[in-house]
Amino acid sequence: MNATLEIPRLSAAILDLDGTMIDTLGDFVVALNRMLDDLRLPGIERPDIERMIGKGSEHLVLSVLAHVGGSPEQFPSAWDAYQRHYLAVNGQHAAVYPGVVEGLRLLQSRGLKLACLTNKPTNFALPLLAAKGLDGFFEVVFGGDAFERKKPSPLPLLKTCEALPSLPAETLMIGDSSNDAAAARAAACPVVLVTYGYNHGEPVRSVDADGFVDSLAELAARL
Repeated sequence: MNATLEIPRLSAAILDLDGTMIDTLGDFVVALNRMLDDLRLPGIERPDIERMIGKGSEHLVLSVLAHVGGSPEQFPSAWDAYQRHYLAVNGQHAAVYPGVVEGLRLLQSRGLKLACLTNKPTNFALPLLAAKGLDGFFEVVFGGDAFERKKPSPLPLLKTCEALPSLPAETLMIGDSSNDAAAARAAACPVVLVTYGYNHGEPVRSVDADGFVDSLAELAARL
């Protein structure tokens, strides 16, 4: 077992969704390729999509269009098609990562208030959490459209702390990427990253964070 994480007293935890609790890459692959087919554009491969995940769905669609030779002018049509196709497959090609349910239960047993904060649109996030049986763990759930800015801005974390309520210094951010870490640092929240998620194709251990874990169950055991 790894050593105990050196994190101050906690009252709450904020968890990212894609790449942290649920492997949603399969949903992205299907929805985005159906979108591209509608636009009569070339398809995109799974590894390329993985590097683009994490900065919100609008950024993802624009990045995919650029990758396959589309134009920004196609964004409105692409966005409409993407939303339609994603909602149709939401959760069907996704799986909860090992250790997530156990970890959430352990975090709750330690008296922590839990929130889910994702750059994914709220109308995608809520049904996904429900379909995977995770919705009951969270006091609040906020998507990327809930606030004026998305992670890596600290604003969503600060607003989530207000909603719980909890002090930022006592609220652990749990994510999988530099977006989560940068937002946490700017909000003065401690941050731990999982090692298995999507970090824009970069090594996650190179990110400035307070610790790294191979599962949420491991994290809960080390607090």
